Amino acid sequence: MNWHRPKTADDTLLSPAHKVSFSDSSKSSEKRNSARPSSRPSSSSNSRPDSPAGQQRKGASQQRTTSQKREQPFVGGVRNLQRINRQSEALWESSLVSPTAPQPKPFLIYHDSFLSVLGPNPTLQCLIEDNRAPFFHEAGVFHPPTNTLFVTSNQIEDPSPDAVTTRNKTIVITKIEFFSPTDFTRDKVRCPERNYMANGGTNYRDGIILCAQGSLREPSGLIYMEAKRPHKTTTLLNNYHSRPFNSPNDVIVHSDGSIWFTDPIYGYEQGFRPKPQLPQLVYRFDPSTGDIRVVADGFGRPNGLCFSPDENTIYITDTDLIHGDGTTDYRRAATVYAYSVLWEHDCPYLTNRRVFAYADTGAPDGIKCDVFGNVYAGCGDGINVWNSGGMLIGKVQIEGGCANFCFGRNGEMWVFGEHKLWRVKLGDESRGALLGV
Repeated sequence: MNWHRPKTADDTLLSPAHKVSFSDSSKSSEKRNSARPSSRPSSSSNSRPDSPAGQQRKGASQQRTTSQKREQPFVGGVRNLQRINRQSEALWESSLVSPTAPQPKPFLIYHDSFLSVLGPNPTLQCLIEDNRAPFFHEAGVFHPPTNTLFVTSNQIEDPSPDAVTTRNKTIVITKIEFFSPTDFTRDKVRCPERNYMANGGTNYRDGIILCAQGSLREPSGLIYMEAKRPHKTTTLLNNYHSRPFNSPNDVIVHSDGSIWFTDPIYGYEQGFRPKPQLPQLVYRFDPSTGDIRVVADGFGRPNGLCFSPDENTIYITDTDLIHGDGTTDYRRAATVYAYSVLWEHDCPYLTNRRVFAYADTGAPDGIKCDVFGNVYAGCGDGINVWNSGGMLIGKVQIEGGCANFCFGRNGEMWVFGEHKLWRVKLGDESRGALLGV
């Protein structure tokens, strides 16, 4: 979910009457160098031209499709780092720029350990800007075998008769196939109509799982979609012992094959789901046995979730600060909770719930870990990064903030800013724990 735009997702894009369309491709090219920095800042680098995620911009203008891209000033290099002094009275000095104010330096350093995350030359680029609709909102699933990124949009007006059960809203699934960091094709996924209002997603087997929030008529649940055309889909789960889910929001997969997901009531608040018949819970589903169980409760709006690299900890965000109608209540949670994962009788239980972090701007939505255990979350000012102890070590400021993001290869991240798709390049070793690539 997003702090300034209510979060939802949909599949009515499959309707022939749906009018949203893309051009066949949006390609841009530029001369780039690639580097593989160590985990510490260094001036040396090794050329890796075959690694798209490791390439860095060298100069020259980009060719952009008029409707999808416009020239963006290149942002990168150590000159774009800013240290935030949190000692003594420094934060109150009038000469200090507020970390939440728009700044030309996107990388904010709250602790020196963030330097090894950034690498010697971090960069931020706007790859696509499309003002027609908020195409870049949630899911964010990178599929390494095809070098493809899948993204779900925010809600888009859809006047077609097929969208009546979603209150004339739809959500588009965008597929971006990369040939280099800035050379790619962009297309709309056309998958069966059962995938109503798709939202969060994750890698699963040879394809991806999407959270189908459902509609006033269609049930919500989990959908498996093949990564390759024709993107066939299969319903994995659409009820809790015959009781309908609210509107599943985000999903992850444990190494034992079990699927964990959150289920807030945003769909009901936004008018495309019936009155809830379940609390707002976190679930674990085992496809091999069919076992579906509640693993956590007590949330205002459970949202993003991820495991630590060793899977001994799970992080779950609560975005109760923002309700589905877009209203905010600053007395409510904008919190990342951590739980210890305890195994008994060959089943996992969540214990030792504690506050891991509280977002200072907006609410933490999508959440990921890197291979070192650092925790990243999309917040009202961009990507916030905490170490495994819950200390804020840095931020990647994104204009307008972001709801979600995902890692690619070798320190590459794609960040979703509604009408904009951003590419962030960190140090090569700052890889996502989910894929480890």
